[in-house]
Amino acid sequence: MKKLIVLGPGCPRCENLLRITGQAAEELGIEYHLEKLTDIAKFAEYGLMMTPGLVVDGELKVQGRVPTIDDIKSMLA
Repeated sequence: MKKLIVLGPGCPRCENLLRITGQAAEELGIEYHLEKLTDIAKFAEYGLMMTPGLVVDGELKVQGRVPTIDDIKSMLA
């Protein structure tokens, strides 16, 4: 099971990343747990410098941008 975490304070870009990450996982048909972390103090634990961020299985994969759904699929495959 993939553990997916979207890091962000709740801005529209963060919400969009949350939505398309879930969509990408669903389209791939993988088992996953998706959560959103809004605690700014915790962002540094993942090395996040700019929101939004995407963590896949404990590794920061994206920061400061919203990737395409195809980019996210590549990260999850």
